[in-house]
Amino acid sequence: MNPMADFIKRQLAQGKTPNRLINEKSPYLLQHAFNPVDWYPWGEEAFERARKENKPIFLSVGYSTCHWCHVMEHESFENPDIAAIMNQYFINIKVDREERPDVDQVYMAAVQALTGSGGWPMSVFLTPDRKPFFGGTYFPPESRYGRVGFRDLLLRIHEVWDKERDKVLSTAQQLTDALQQSLSATPPDTAALHAQVLDRVYEEYHRGYDAEYGGFFNAPKFPRPSDLNFLFHYCHRTGQDDAREMALFTLQQMARGGMYDHLGGGFHRYSVDRYWRVPHFEKMLYDQAQLINSYLDAYQLTGEPFYARIARETLGYVLRDMTSPEGAFYSAEDADSAPDPQHPEEKLEGAFYMWTREELDAVLGQKDAELFAFAFGVEPGGNTINDPHGEFGNRNVLYAARTPGDIAQRFELSPEDVEKQLQALKAKLFAEREKRPRPALDDKIITAWNGLMISALARAGAVLDDSAYIEAAEKAAAFIKTHLWDRKVNRLFRRYRDGEARYPGHLDDYAFFIHGLLDLYEATANYTHLQDALTLADIMVQAFHDDASGSFFDTAREAEGLLFRSRNFYDGAEPAGNSMAIFALLRLGRMLDHAEFENLAERALKSAMPMMEQSPAAYPQLAAVLDFALSPPTQIVIAGPPDAPETRALLREVYRRYLPNKVLLFADGGAGQDWLAERLAFIQSVQPLEDRPAAYVCENFTCDLPVAEPEKLARRLETP
Repeated sequence: MNPMADFIKRQLAQGKTPNRLINEKSPYLLQHAFNPVDWYPWGEEAFERARKENKPIFLSVGYSTCHWCHVMEHESFENPDIAAIMNQYFINIKVDREERPDVDQVYMAAVQALTGSGGWPMSVFLTPDRKPFFGGTYFPPESRYGRVGFRDLLLRIHEVWDKERDKVLSTAQQLTDALQQSLSATPPDTAALHAQVLDRVYEEYHRGYDAEYGGFFNAPKFPRPSDLNFLFHYCHRTGQDDAREMALFTLQQMARGGMYDHLGGGFHRYSVDRYWRVPHFEKMLYDQAQLINSYLDAYQLTGEPFYARIARETLGYVLRDMTSPEGAFYSAEDADSAPDPQHPEEKLEGAFYMWTREELDAVLGQKDAELFAFAFGVEPGGNTINDPHGEFGNRNVLYAARTPGDIAQRFELSPEDVEKQLQALKAKLFAEREKRPRPALDDKIITAWNGLMISALARAGAVLDDSAYIEAAEKAAAFIKTHLWDRKVNRLFRRYRDGEARYPGHLDDYAFFIHGLLDLYEATANYTHLQDALTLADIMVQAFHDDASGSFFDTAREAEGLLFRSRNFYDGAEPAGNSMAIFALLRLGRMLDHAEFENLAERALKSAMPMMEQSPAAYPQLAAVLDFALSPPTQIVIAGPPDAPETRALLREVYRRYLPNKVLLFADGGAGQDWLAERLAFIQSVQPLEDRPAAYVCENFTCDLPVAEPEKLARRLETP
């Protein structure tokens, strides 16, 4: 069953009339297709009507798994009286921020400038020429507790537009000018690259570290994998063990807390408290992909099976629940779901994931339920220490409340028996949970996020020595290449859904997918992935590079319908497009001796140095890229048939250890080596050692003597 198709069928069966959004593909826009609001998608049709009727635009931006977006829709956009005011006085536009991050970024900056904060749903009022003059986030339907209601706000905006239009237009122009200066101004590129800024980034994290519970800064605690990536890089560079231990402890606490799905694998969006106990329950593809890489890094650093297990369970969740039949990856699962299958539209946050003690007794039996409740902190009255929406009641979030040793002692069992029993009980509860109404699935396919997941799968296949993950990465990459890359016009698309590829790709679509292809090449030796990465990098430079500053715009040169082209370096829930674009050029430069790419990357890094020095903790991925740029270039070349057991043994030694600044090349004795040799003259002479696959460790394309024994390669890789 297609959940969105089922939703539309139910609405039509109830006699509801759709608005223009019924013709869109975005699940978020389709959720609003039966509102009484006369919604437009973002586009010239709406702008033309606003100009013709001289009406302000109301712009509402959100995404399908956003809880407060659902609330505002139910309270205001489904309200016929409020909808009538919107339709009479405004041209109303609805935008899915995941499809159009360019629109979201410009107007989120406006809301933050106007209010000092931001979030979704984002509510912005624009002039007919798309300039913002007032904005906020969620508004309740009626004014209360000193907070203006949406109905009153609409009427007040209409009154000001009608009576003080010149003042509104002046305000809009001033704000637009300020935003353009902030978001697209040319940064300097005169700063020198230096490692001292990395020390400042580390010091910021050290000051903000929660030594008792892990994580950084104040609650809510968001999993920002770029933080962990930087800390692992910094430890590798400096030997500062505190950096490594902060990251490892944070990963442990996240996986033991309620933010982790202990039955089905995968991570929820964030923890509302400092203890990682109560999550916001939506699940995002980009979180899964990045955190898989973080746990793989931790496994390489420590060899501890715990980190490999969390990576595998998260991979299992993605491959089971977020993968299309064609092999590409869906975007997200909602936080909300229906506790009662007879009433599918009455939803509560976390209903799919939470349990009462009575439910445990019914599924597991009282004796086993007692052990499980002790292990996972289940209480008769509920265990939620924070209830943001007052919806949890006596339900429980599962978290690892006790250690295996505590459980073994309490129930007089061996640790091995505890592990076996918990696995069996979790399997029973998982099977029971599968009978519940699932959270809504946002089944659109985003190129950037698929790039992240391809990277995670490729690395997992190599690090965990599991070809099934590599096969999944290959299948997803083939989907993107077939459905979201128009080679006739040399452009990627942003989004695919229901047979339609749409919207020009953004910088992150190119940069993230390039990294996915590079990781896939390093895991498979299939040089076509390296070829495609090189082609996309050329397109990316042509379409996004700003010659004046050396950095990259977030939108391509042909972007339409925007006030201006923005650029972003901030590494948030996802790393910034600039961070990953620079990293992609550096990787390709070191793999292919591509001096132009390395020069472009260095200039872009220089333009970002003043920002890094001013706000070090805002740019952790960029700091990791700077570490890569400042580290001696190390190439590892494997000579021999890629599928030969001796070759795989050498590769296992490479992937067994954390080598953040390496690049990997293959002299396969065939077409791949011939293609590489056209760009790297030295590669033609790289051969197996006495007909045995061999590894060459090189710096600046000058190689040590080859080794054919994994033990010798291990010693060479461990030598500073």
